[in-house]
Amino acid sequence: MDATDLAYAGAAEQARLVREGDVSAREVVEATLERIDRLDPRLNAFRVVFAERALAEADQADARHAGGQERPLLGVPIAIKDDAHIAGEVTAWGGTANGGPQPVDSDVVARLRAAGAIFVGKTNVPELTIWPFTETVAYGASRNPWNTELTPGGSSGGSGAAAAAGLCGVALASDGAGSIRIPAAFNGLFGIKPQRDRISLGPDHHDAWHGLVATGPVARHVADAAVFLDATADGGPEGGYAAALAEPLAPLRIAISTKVPPPIAGVKLHAAQRRAIDDTAQLLRSLGHEVREQEVDYGTVGFLNVSARYLRGISDDAAGVPRPDLLERRTKAMARIGRLIPDSQLAKARSGEPALAARINAIFDDVDVVLMPGPSGPPFRVGEMQDRGALWALNASILRVPWYGIWNAIGQPATSVPAGFDDLGAPTAVQFGGRPGDEVTLMRLAAQIEEARPWAHVRPPLDAPAAVPA
Repeated sequence: MDATDLAYAGAAEQARLVREGDVSAREVVEATLERIDRLDPRLNAFRVVFAERALAEADQADARHAGGQERPLLGVPIAIKDDAHIAGEVTAWGGTANGGPQPVDSDVVARLRAAGAIFVGKTNVPELTIWPFTETVAYGASRNPWNTELTPGGSSGGSGAAAAAGLCGVALASDGAGSIRIPAAFNGLFGIKPQRDRISLGPDHHDAWHGLVATGPVARHVADAAVFLDATADGGPEGGYAAALAEPLAPLRIAISTKVPPPIAGVKLHAAQRRAIDDTAQLLRSLGHEVREQEVDYGTVGFLNVSARYLRGISDDAAGVPRPDLLERRTKAMARIGRLIPDSQLAKARSGEPALAARINAIFDDVDVVLMPGPSGPPFRVGEMQDRGALWALNASILRVPWYGIWNAIGQPATSVPAGFDDLGAPTAVQFGGRPGDEVTLMRLAAQIEEARPWAHVRPPLDAPAAVPA
């Protein structure tokens, strides 16, 4: 296997190759670091790269392997989103306001480390992980490897770009209103937002954004996400997620729902994104599933539950950084908006979650899974939001990604699954929502789609990116 194929192999295959002695951990890490060195100046996926440390840890992994130690991610290069802590490193959170090195690993980072993963760097995010695009004053713009004139999304934009370009075996991401699924969609990856609290947000991000946030992977293959979850998640299936993928999937009842959660208005589902839904529905029928149109009942104000928690969460985060005076102007404006959310409105949103979840989950009386759009249209162009104010950027963002946040409000698992490409060469995707705690069905379904309609063999045209018409 040549170095490029090795870098693109993904976490599950890289772990197998190291475990079976076909390659060394050092070979995997060297192939990954070479790509980072060559390609990241164009993509800006990473804020910081730990090249020397990663090579030293690769040698340690090879010594462990020679000594008979087995760990599920031994020698696998992983990118860490820069809202999670690596002990001894700064968590910049997209800016310069967030202080010095962190004393301890985030819980998810500690579990990845214990599983043998090698951290190759920390990936760029929008400041305070607010936006579905990744552009900051401090660290510049991250770019989409399929078309470098486009954003890789956000807030896990750097993680999405890194995973898509073969700059890691799998990437850590987090999702408060779509921030795993949006970069997955824009970069042609599989992404899963697990059930709330499936993966710990500790030690200091518990209940982030008032219960909206979950952490999880963006990955080239469903199997890569499964081994990530096996290393990091609590309360998984007996035998683990990776083993669960091998189990047969019985025919499912699948609802197609394109209704936009109220009171959002003015959303236009572009032709390529509509085609992604239609093509996926046709594929699902060919695989033996029952597919029918049936809308989710979001009520009349479902999205207001998301917005109250999101905006107040931003305000709380801004107030908690060591140097709030160093925040970007637009971030400060978002924090001011968030401060307008009174405690009573926040309490109403939190107490209203069970009723909202019950209303949405009524659809699961009739179906097993819900198929929804991913983004409403293509990724934003890099710089499109550069001089836009907070309200303009917020409105544009909501219109581009309106179907994601509601699944954060109810805390249930949801996935992004690749579904081809648009006319500009950018990936398209669909989203699946599942019952409480039922990541397994969503992952088995995604694995079945991946087998029938593979995506990972198509690689970004990094040597000749497509041009975006003016």
